[in-house]
Amino acid sequence: MRIDVVGRNFEITEAIRQHAETKAQKLTKFYDGVQAVRVTVAKHDHHHKGPFDVELVIDVEKHDDFVVHVKLEDVYVAIDEAVQKGSRQLTDFKEKLKDGKR
Repeated sequence: MRIDVVGRNFEITEAIRQHAETKAQKLTKFYDGVQAVRVTVAKHDHHHKGPFDVELVIDVEKHDDFVVHVKLEDVYVAIDEAVQKGSRQLTDFKEKLKDGKR
């Protein structure tokens, strides 16, 4: 599985990259067909304070990409929230696959 961490108007530090990669690796636990994950961290204000926009795009086989948007003040909490929402989408999709075949 490929994990990309991208920053828009924001410098991605090694700590943020490692945090995002470790959280994104847990997504395969919810659905085996995850091929790639892209985490995009954007900061629209150039000030020191302000919200971070985190977008999580989960590429799975045989389905369109799952997209999650989170806007919070802390970048680490925003990444955690995005991964949590993405895992919920993958769990719902897997349940739909299991129930739909019956």
